[in-house]
Amino acid sequence: MSEGEAWTTLRLLAWTQEFFGRKGVDAPRLTAELLLAHALRCERMRLYLDFDKPLGAPELAAFRELVRRRGEGEPTAYLTGRRDFYGRPFRVDARVLVPRPETELVLEAARDALPEGGAALDLCTGSGALGVSLALERAGARVVATDLSADALVVAEENARALGAAVDLRQGDLWAALREGERFDVIVSNPPYVPRGELDTLPREVRREPRLALDGGPDGLDLLRRIVEGAPARLVPGGTLVLEMHERHLDVLPRLCREAGFERAEARPDLAGLPRLTVARLAGAA
Repeated sequence: MSEGEAWTTLRLLAWTQEFFGRKGVDAPRLTAELLLAHALRCERMRLYLDFDKPLGAPELAAFRELVRRRGEGEPTAYLTGRRDFYGRPFRVDARVLVPRPETELVLEAARDALPEGGAALDLCTGSGALGVSLALERAGARVVATDLSADALVVAEENARALGAAVDLRQGDLWAALREGERFDVIVSNPPYVPRGELDTLPREVRREPRLALDGGPDGLDLLRRIVEGAPARLVPGGTLVLEMHERHLDVLPRLCREAGFERAEARPDLAGLPRLTVARLAGAA
């Protein structure tokens, strides 16, 4: 961005879209709009209402810095501090994984399985996207959300408070955060499931996200195995387990669920048609 001719909103968007295209940034136009709206502290629609308005020096400086950082691979959501999930704004930063649209399908499966006034457990909650959304979608439900990372739980707590969700947040390694005898109608989780050998091949912005939230071990199943093995003892009869997974886990994860005692287990596709979640159900009470 050179000085000289005035940098209007429309000119800035055009220049930034072209720059991001050269840098290999996904959705370059949308990314440019999101960052410019953030720099100007306005809604995206406002950009086109004021498309011929020149930006002042402070606004240009703030936007230049955002563009530089995004061009170097920093995730857009970390730059804006926000990612919408299921129609709600969630705060995100480098302490947590950025919620993805595919995970909304995990939320819907868990919500549909959770009875009115039931109890749900969200393991590896991160930003709280699943646990907080579940509490808001099923008013009156008891929702417990856990994470190994104390830093992630700070973010989850901020999101729960900002969105008015009643969620019992606890720190601990999976089941270690639970009380003796606690049982749930639904257990949901988007745990680390990327096979370790694939981590260095992920898009550079994804590699900026917490490795703890991505690394699923040699085959991506380290935490998934532990969740599947421990879930039957923490579910009520007829309870449901909903897990996000890698497409490689299409056959193995439902099989592991059945071997662990689940009556039924099925893999479901994501928005791109790739296997993305497994839903498993225990037999009901005798």
